[in-house]
Amino acid sequence: MIVINKLYKRTCCKALCILFFNIFLAGLTGVVAQESPMEEDFFKIRSIRVPEGVLLEVGGLTVLPNGDLAVSTRRGDVYLVQNPTSSRPFFQKYATGLHEVLGLAYKDGALYAAQRGELTKMLDTNNDGKADRFETVYAWPLSGNYHEYSFGPKIAADGSFFVSTNLGFPHPWWHAKSMVPWRGWMLRITEDGEVEPWATGLRSPAGLSMIDGEVWYTENQGDWVGSGGIWKVEKGDFTVHPGGLRWADMPDSSVDLAIENVHEYIDPRFDKDAQGRHVKPENRVEDEIVTMADMEEKIPGLKLPAVWLPHGILGISNSEMIKIPEGTFGPFEKQILVGDQGQSKIMRVIMEKVDGQYQGAAMDFRSGFQSGVLRMAWADDGSLFVGETNRGWGSAGDASQGLERLVWNKQVPFEMKAIRAMPDGFEVEFTLPVDQKSAEDISSYSVESFIYKYHPVYGSPPVKQEENPIKGVKVSDDGMRARIAVDNLRENFIHHISLPGVRARENYYSLVHPSAYYTLNKIPKGEKLALTDLNKPATTKNSGANTSQAASLEAGASGAISEGSQVPDFEAVQPLLQKNTCFACHAVDKKQVGPSYMEVAKRNYSNERIVELIHNPEPENWPDYAIAMPPMPQVSEEDALKIAAYINSLND
Repeated sequence: MIVINKLYKRTCCKALCILFFNIFLAGLTGVVAQESPMEEDFFKIRSIRVPEGVLLEVGGLTVLPNGDLAVSTRRGDVYLVQNPTSSRPFFQKYATGLHEVLGLAYKDGALYAAQRGELTKMLDTNNDGKADRFETVYAWPLSGNYHEYSFGPKIAADGSFFVSTNLGFPHPWWHAKSMVPWRGWMLRITEDGEVEPWATGLRSPAGLSMIDGEVWYTENQGDWVGSGGIWKVEKGDFTVHPGGLRWADMPDSSVDLAIENVHEYIDPRFDKDAQGRHVKPENRVEDEIVTMADMEEKIPGLKLPAVWLPHGILGISNSEMIKIPEGTFGPFEKQILVGDQGQSKIMRVIMEKVDGQYQGAAMDFRSGFQSGVLRMAWADDGSLFVGETNRGWGSAGDASQGLERLVWNKQVPFEMKAIRAMPDGFEVEFTLPVDQKSAEDISSYSVESFIYKYHPVYGSPPVKQEENPIKGVKVSDDGMRARIAVDNLRENFIHHISLPGVRARENYYSLVHPSAYYTLNKIPKGEKLALTDLNKPATTKNSGANTSQAASLEAGASGAISEGSQVPDFEAVQPLLQKNTCFACHAVDKKQVGPSYMEVAKRNYSNERIVELIHNPEPENWPDYAIAMPPMPQVSEEDALKIAAYINSLND
């Protein structure tokens, strides 16, 4: 979104007018207004030179003790890359003929790969740089369904391996199923081939990770999964999708739960029409809203995500998690980066423990990679290797594959360094001191909260949306922290925290990323700020909500277009597109999962017709797109009309 926004601004005549005005103003006052830096001004994406003919649809990355990089591909090859951070890296094929290797690890002189059906140990016994010995550590069943991907391994502190497995997509595809044992599970495998089914509830767990000796994974939106998220997985957990519970009664299972325990409370929607054909479940607005938190006490072992990654905002196909090492990437060391395959970007996550439970904030970090971000690994020089692929999966980056590096230029961006939950709101820590006046202005902040449904429908709209009026702000004397006191904090809800008005002290720059999404699983106990300590709103209109909230929390801007007003431009409509997750499938000027807005504009639909198609899409209108757009009844008519007016303006 940031890349699109920047492209839009730099290609319109308005930007030129501003530039000339600033030059004119400089002649009068000696001062030029500076554009705030963006993420690409601090973290540079560098290409890695790949030999001609080598296709790196990257499925796995691992750095060897000597600094070389091992790369596995979806096509079944494994490469060793010498001098991978130099201008002339050397690629040597280490192995070939494997079955879609979606993970790679190094241990005691051997490489380990997760193929579709087994964990494989690879050795180079004669030291010629090529694997000549392949050993099956453990093989798991396959039904042959195309969606039975396998991910890993990740190595635990005791030397054992963790592998995660996808559910299959049989007919009908919208009900993901575990057709053979241990599909939709996390498996712990010892070096001598003993397996322990560790946990289930997994649907499409591409982001298997080991963080500080603990097992984590990212989940992708789908049936039963309202949005992507991050789960910490312990033995016996049930995370989200009931498909894998089919095997929970087998002797080796560590999960004490049956699939009927879930279906008892939530209708699985295995519906058929009068002709006996399967009917795809769709979101039902009139149904009682049920969330995962509602089911936590009723379904034994159900594990809530530590952090939600709102779909269409913080990715659409979340992938690997990786911890930033100490002394790397400046102020963000020891935080978590999460890749996204669909939006070709990386997000940043700051976690904390409250009452023994993980929770935290997620926000954008760096977009603009050439293909879908699937794997990451740290180079010896502190840069980040990024492995990419999009064949069959689609991504914002239009290359089919890629291997790039992310390099920090040692300049500190003005960002929210950390966000911590407080008994009465949140504390935001900054990377650089804030301008005191802007940070003490209540209208510089907004907070709203929402959550997702827990149902067998593919994804969920945001539900139970409410404002969190700002009661006041307290800024530290050094300008490095702002304590935000808010009303209506809600446990087990996502809180969208936005700071559009906060500026840096030194140069009055705005934050590179002014929005974050904090998953508040537990409200911490402790002392609340006294009202006398707070900078409070200057006016009490709008029930105490600040001006930014009254304008619908930066992401809202609802309300009909007033008579005589101009058609909204991208700046005005971008928050609506973000709020309603439109960017998950559509871009302004290029084909993505769905058609570009420019392509839609060429159809010459009226604004009212576009609103109808947002609420009730007609897939037959776009036969060249494999994925049909779901109905979006949650988009208000006012928002939809503004979006429609903007789309049609692109045809001018």
